[in-house]
Amino acid sequence: MSENNRITVKTIVNAPVEKVWNFWTDPEHIVNWNNASDDWHTTKAENDLKVGGEFSSRMEAKDGSMGFDFSGKYTEVKNHELIAYEMEDGRKVEISFLEKDNEQTEVVEAFDAENENDLEMQRAGWQAILENFKKYVEEY
Repeated sequence: MSENNRITVKTIVNAPVEKVWNFWTDPEHIVNWNNASDDWHTTKAENDLKVGGEFSSRMEAKDGSMGFDFSGKYTEVKNHELIAYEMEDGRKVEISFLEKDNEQTEVVEAFDAENENDLEMQRAGWQAILENFKKYVEEY
């Protein structure tokens, strides 16, 4: 996939990297933040955070009108620094956790775009999930 089809989203979370990492990777937390809007939710999440390990989550519209499974396999894991994975369709994702100081962590997520939706729509959706994550971590 060419660099033109790679999208990057990022945010700064007002929390130490250990907390940010834990909330990103623990299924107990994933189900509370993994949605782009209030009319969607994640009903189930599983995570085996190691190289070769797999993850999956079930995202559904709250009105029951639609839903999908999101899953993949980890290709690289550096504790409190980096998570890389490949989705079932072969697209790759890298998430970096950059400690700014003891109270801030920048989360940078770069992913291969899919071909069904336009790039800006994909960027907006992934950014919305990232902002929901930031809000959840900071309010918890």
